[in-house]
Amino acid sequence: MSKFTFKILWLENNVGIAIDHIIGHNLSPLTSYFFWPRNDAWEELKNELESKPWINSTEKIEILNQATAIINFWQETGKNKSLKKAHEKFPDFIFTGSN
Repeated sequence: MSKFTFKILWLENNVGIAIDHIIGHNLSPLTSYFFWPRNDAWEELKNELESKPWINSTEKIEILNQATAIINFWQETGKNKSLKKAHEKFPDFIFTGSN
């Protein structure tokens, strides 16, 4: 079972990515939202994760790889796809959005 999950804001001109820490059956916010392409969300997320020494390097890499997949999906097809399609592609994440 993963210790982390993504909260995704699926918007027409941006995708927002935040990470929550899963503690038992509860979610605790780990990061604020990072927006792509408004900012370099991946780099900002990487810096945020590096400031949390209690997250091991394997978990950090997994989180960053998942963030890359989300950003790539949004860039390549997501802007033209519905929120439903994004949720189907990433069923374990929490989505909200405008389309």
